[in-house]
Amino acid sequence: MAEKISLSVIKADVGGYVGHSSTHPELISTSEEECEKAKKEGLLIDYHVTNCGDDIALIMTHRKGTDSEEIHRFAWETFEKATEVAKKLKQYGAGQDLLTDAFSGNLKGMGPGYAEVEFEERKSEPVLIFLADKTEPGAWNLPLYKMFADPFNTAGLVIDPSMHDGFNFEVLDMMEHKKVTFSCPEEIYDLLIFIGAPSRYAVKFVYRKSDGETAAATSTQRLSLMAGRYVGKDDPVMIVRCQSGLPAVGEALEPFTFPHTVAGFMRGSHHGPLMPVSLKDATPSRFDGPPRVVCLGFQLGEGMLIGPRDMFADVSFNRARSMANMISDYLRRHGPFEPHRLPLEEMEYTTMPQVMEKLKGRFVSE
Repeated sequence: MAEKISLSVIKADVGGYVGHSSTHPELISTSEEECEKAKKEGLLIDYHVTNCGDDIALIMTHRKGTDSEEIHRFAWETFEKATEVAKKLKQYGAGQDLLTDAFSGNLKGMGPGYAEVEFEERKSEPVLIFLADKTEPGAWNLPLYKMFADPFNTAGLVIDPSMHDGFNFEVLDMMEHKKVTFSCPEEIYDLLIFIGAPSRYAVKFVYRKSDGETAAATSTQRLSLMAGRYVGKDDPVMIVRCQSGLPAVGEALEPFTFPHTVAGFMRGSHHGPLMPVSLKDATPSRFDGPPRVVCLGFQLGEGMLIGPRDMFADVSFNRARSMANMISDYLRRHGPFEPHRLPLEEMEYTTMPQVMEKLKGRFVSE
């Protein structure tokens, strides 16, 4: 039996340049230096450091399994070093995703987001890494549904015998910290009841039903729920494995031709379209948005990350980008009114509680 490869994508916002729009090159180079040391020391097989907006992402292969204390500690300490550089350069929100002062075993509840999978490499192992900025973990719900449960998006569900049995969706209740698994296609309607509420429920994993093979993994950490206050949007990451009994690369990218509405945008308090962009355009600046998603494609070979290919640097996504700008125009004209602004129940970590406290004596029975 071949030794399993682990793929970890761990991200954090440790300083914005300028404002929340991008990441200073020195933060990237500091992270790359730390990863190169870890590779030489044998902790990592390979790595790629990149960013989407003001979030640094460490894409790493290793043989330590998922939830490895060694890997998580390494990522934490790398982000700490990048934070020191951010402070020196007076970057905005330096270290904002590092919610505690010390590492405590793994990254759960500590601020950085992460998605991880472990698998035996196939004859060909194409992997897509999606990184988003200015939105929340539930932003992946609709694309994952379309990739793994919608035959109008993914023809393989109909015509590929190795996909025809369907997939299992593991869904996390981010408020109650409970999970439930839905078997699709027979439980699609039940699945949609929950993942159609992305502020609370998020798809954590997708598994191929025929053999339990992991097909996709996402980050589901919510910063405001960890910190008890608004400290920035969660800016989730996602891993999707493709081909040979899993969606083709083109099927996994197809959902992003529709810039669906997600929560985030300015101060994490507004709805806006998720715009698929190339890496060079992952610099959300208009009203801190619109929310962005990039996709890096890799072929894995003996754990080496062969790539990346900038998958959204493709003219076929131009219409989605144009549509996202039109949707942004429409929503921005609502100003502080819903549906552009999030509903009140999702505003509890902004100024709403203070305003309610100040005015509580002025509310009287009619």
